[in-house]
Amino acid sequence: MRIGIYGGSFSPVHNGHVAAARAFMEQMWLDVLYIMPAGIPPHKQMEGDANPWQRLKMCELAFEGIDGVLISDLEIRREGKSYTVDTLRAMASEEHRLFLLMGTDMLLTLDTWREPEEIFRLCYPVYMRREAADPILDARIVAKISEYQQKYGKVVRRIVGDPIAVSSTAVRKAVAAGKDISGMVPSAVEKYIRENGLYKKEGGVAQ
Repeated sequence: MRIGIYGGSFSPVHNGHVAAARAFMEQMWLDVLYIMPAGIPPHKQMEGDANPWQRLKMCELAFEGIDGVLISDLEIRREGKSYTVDTLRAMASEEHRLFLLMGTDMLLTLDTWREPEEIFRLCYPVYMRREAADPILDARIVAKISEYQQKYGKVVRRIVGDPIAVSSTAVRKAVAAGKDISGMVPSAVEKYIRENGLYKKEGGVAQ
């Protein structure tokens, strides 16, 4: 069974996340895709005032009706920081082939994560570019993928698709500034943010 894992803070989930998930499912021929909001991300400080269960609910709203997508609270329920290697261990099985989706920044630092050898053993890393083509960055990516293949014996696969120019940071800033976010997030997520008063003040303190 081909299982995809797409983790992140999702504060909030936006249209770029949804597009990436759809491309991930199609291009990796996934049977199931788990969207997995982190409880406490180990690699960055949480920003925004949405608590973990609100972030989970927004993911449920964003992906509702998409066949094969399941929203998981595994990392939220687990105490402490949400380390990817722990998640992979929890989901590993002889009947499962795991695929882990990440962005460019995560790809370039994957070997600094907790137990990278185990991560590469347990899953097939997959990345998707969110930024426009850049010769310097392109060269860094090629070199890093080659390094991983030599060091861990796994080929990092790429999801091909047009980058969507939206980020969670941009959404939060737009909400704080009182701007319209209807083109940045799914309509159900926009409604949830508005009704729950999330991200009203930049920096994460709700008004």
